[in-house]
This record gives sequence, structure tokens and C-alpha cells, in this order.
Amino acid sequence: MRYILFLLALFMLGCEENVPVSEHAIHYKQAKEINEFSLQDQHGNEVTKRDLLNQWTLIFLGYTSCPDICPMTLAKLTEIQSELSKQYNVKVWFVSVDPNRDTQQKRKAYIDYFNSDFKGISAGHEALFPFVRNIGLIYAINTSKEEDYYVDHSASVALINPQGNLSGIFKAKFAVNEVPLIDSAQVIKDFNAIVH
Repeated sequence: MRYILFLLALFMLGCEENVPVSEHAIHYKQAKEINEFSLQDQHGNEVTKRDLLNQWTLIFLGYTSCPDICPMTLAKLTEIQSELSKQYNVKVWFVSVDPNRDTQQKRKAYIDYFNSDFKGISAGHEALFPFVRNIGLIYAINTSKEEDYYVDHSASVALINPQGNLSGIFKAKFAVNEVPLIDSAQVIKDFNAIVH
């Protein structure tokens, strides 16, 4: 009887799909197509789908008045991009989901603090919202008339492949009384699993 149970257990293990990424990543083995879009970077240049081609792109949503998730995640993305760029052409896009306050100049000053090679992108909500949904992330449009307000947004990071399509999402780790953040070492490990 033990022998039969042992064989059954081996059979069940053999049937499980080998998942190369952690529970903090989603890998789209069939990459999801990104629709055409038109946004603006921190230099006032138009950014389109063509700008995603021939590189791996990590895209994070945020806003320059964000008190914690955004600066902490951009610091982690600086570290991640530095490490991954030793082997791959990896770019980082910070997409501001607060176009009312995050002017081109404000995005430039903010992104330059972390890495001037990063793109600081935004647009009006009519162009921004469909783009963000298309890359598998979300944010809430804030219509507050107050000067100080929060913007709810994904803490995850989208991974776009060199063909300009969505290959994965690196999810933030959530813990009680902690800021939800990506884990740099885990993102690097999951990135390598997706790429290979």
C-alpha cells in the first residue's frame, strides 16, 4: 500500500506545472499586446509604443507628492535597473498618475533625484487611464479641489518585453503596518526566470 501511495505522490508531482516565478510575480507566457498610446516625458517629448521596443521596460505608477511607496519603490528600481543592466538593456518608466500637479518640470526634478536616465511620464487622464489599464495596473482618478490629496495606485511594477508587450507584473509584498513594496532581490530573480 505504501508503494502505491509513493507512486501516486510521484505521479501527482510530475503533473504539476513548473512555475519559474515566485508568488510575487505574474508571468504571461503569451505576452499581452500593448495598444498604441501617446504620453509625454519629463523633457516634453512624445512617448509612444515605439519607445518600448528593443529593451526591457519596468513601469511603475506613482506621483511626486507620494509620501512613501513612490520614493521607496523608485530607490529599489534604481538598484534593480543597475543590477539587471549588467546583462540586459533595461529601462525604467515612472508614470505619474497625478497629471494635475505633476508638471513636466516637477516630474523632471523628481526623477532626476533617483536616476536621470529614467523616464518621468504622464498625460491627461483620457490618455493615461487606458494605457495604465492596458499594462495591467490601476489607479483612482482624484478629482479633489484641495491642494493636498492622495492618489490611490498600484504598488506593482509592469514588465514590458523588447517587442513592446506585457510579459509580467512584479507584485508588492503586503504586510501589516508596512508600506507595500517590491522586493529587489526577488524582482531580479523573477526577471531572470521570465527572460529565460
